[in-house]
Amino acid sequence: MQTASQLHPIFYFSNRRSSIKSDGGWMKLGGRNPSQLAFIGRGQSLKFVTPNRKTRLVVISNTDDGHLYGPVLEEGSTTNHAPCSEPETFFSKWSPPRYLWRGLSVLVLAGQVITRTLKGKVHWRNTLQQLERVGPKSVGVCLLTSAFVGMAFTIQFVREFTRLGLNRSVGGVLALAFSRELSPVVTSIVVAGRIGSAFAAELGTMQVSEQIDTLRVLGSNPVDYLVTPRVIASSLALPFLTLLCFTVGMASSALLADSVYGISINIILDSAQRALRSWDIISAMIKSQVFGMIISIVSCAWGVTTMGGAKGVGESTTSAVVISLVGIFMADFALSYCFFQGAGDSLKNCI
Repeated sequence: MQTASQLHPIFYFSNRRSSIKSDGGWMKLGGRNPSQLAFIGRGQSLKFVTPNRKTRLVVISNTDDGHLYGPVLEEGSTTNHAPCSEPETFFSKWSPPRYLWRGLSVLVLAGQVITRTLKGKVHWRNTLQQLERVGPKSVGVCLLTSAFVGMAFTIQFVREFTRLGLNRSVGGVLALAFSRELSPVVTSIVVAGRIGSAFAAELGTMQVSEQIDTLRVLGSNPVDYLVTPRVIASSLALPFLTLLCFTVGMASSALLADSVYGISINIILDSAQRALRSWDIISAMIKSQVFGMIISIVSCAWGVTTMGGAKGVGESTTSAVVISLVGIFMADFALSYCFFQGAGDSLKNCI
């Protein structure tokens, strides 16, 4: 191992004709070309070009063969030959936090999806595949969840309303709760856990394995091929899933109220029919469509901004589901505030 003590400065040389004798031979400087350094030893000669600047020669003893090794080191020079940059400022080393540029990527991606859809740049075959995945393949878990949620709410409502003698109002309260809040929110939560995580994991894996870059090289727009079909499929499938969940939830509630608490199914359904308005169903479909867009855009944005290999894919998947759920609840509050203002009179007809 070479140490600092083994570095011995021998001489300085400039662009003047000179020669210096060393142990292994003669070292000749200058000549016709002042930029050439020649080393003439026993039976061999070497010649190489040196820059026209003051140079320091350092000799290091080589313990392997006993000869001297003399690299040429330039004084005042560095190994970084990049051009001098401008003076550093406060923002030269600052980079935005990851959550900030990821949030901006959601807005940018949403704008690109809307623009490309209006221009007709949609990959319809991929859209149909994603529609089948979000819709028919998610029906089972959505219906099962809504059935048990409906039965749980029926237990609470029937117990309290029976004491007040308002058995005929149970169906109306359940119908309003399911149509306005429970059906769209529960359906969106299930889809966010099942479909949103899959979107983020797929696109995240494609991003870290550079498959998305390959699409760009092949001339395909990743937004048209990967993102837009998923957003359209989620926006179209969730309203129909919400209607199915509302129907199954009301049916399970009516069956439980009839079999356990002795409230007739006809009473439940008649009360629900008198309490519901067409706007309640329309608002539920609008909510679910907005929730579907939030789930798909957030999941795709988190997927295409994944970094860090397999660990980054797992973190992006978890974060996409959490952010989607938070976005669903925030949008639900905003839409409910806009749709249902003032005092309501829906329960007057079912008392």
